[in-house]
Amino acid sequence: MAQAQGLGRRYIKAFFKGFFVAVPVTVTFLDRVACVARVEGASMQPSLNPGGREASDVVLLNHWSIRNYDVQRGDIVSLVSPRNPEQKIIKRVIALEGDIIKTIGYKKKYVKVPHGHIWVEGDHHGHSFDSNAFGPVSLGLLHARATHILWPPQRWQKLQPMLPPERKPLHREQE
Repeated sequence: MAQAQGLGRRYIKAFFKGFFVAVPVTVTFLDRVACVARVEGASMQPSLNPGGREASDVVLLNHWSIRNYDVQRGDIVSLVSPRNPEQKIIKRVIALEGDIIKTIGYKKKYVKVPHGHIWVEGDHHGHSFDSNAFGPVSLGLLHARATHILWPPQRWQKLQPMLPPERKPLHREQE
């Protein structure tokens, strides 16, 4: 009986040792490397959530790939909402710093994206709260790059950077 109690204590001790190692490693991984997120809403249709309300896409968000704010036009990114810091939004990068972009309903018809900022838009114009509502976004608000659709299984795919031809920047300022 005493031997069984000693064995039970060893298992419990081993469990807690593993637990106290696994939890910080997992939290660090999810915070610094990658995580998954469910995409809600119609703003990125048809690229994400093409079925509307029936099904939400689940995407892999790669934190590591944007650690140096290295994004390109056409990337789908997750960022902290400029209007509500408690909320994360997912949008497509349309223009980078120095680009001049023709806006869709913004207070100015043309905007030069300032240093340290990007211009983001949803694919479903008119159903998206994006740079056309709040202007250029600071690179500091970037959270992650969406790299893959993980769910539903029939939509499993790698997300390629794609910029709609009508949304290309008008002019790129020479550095």
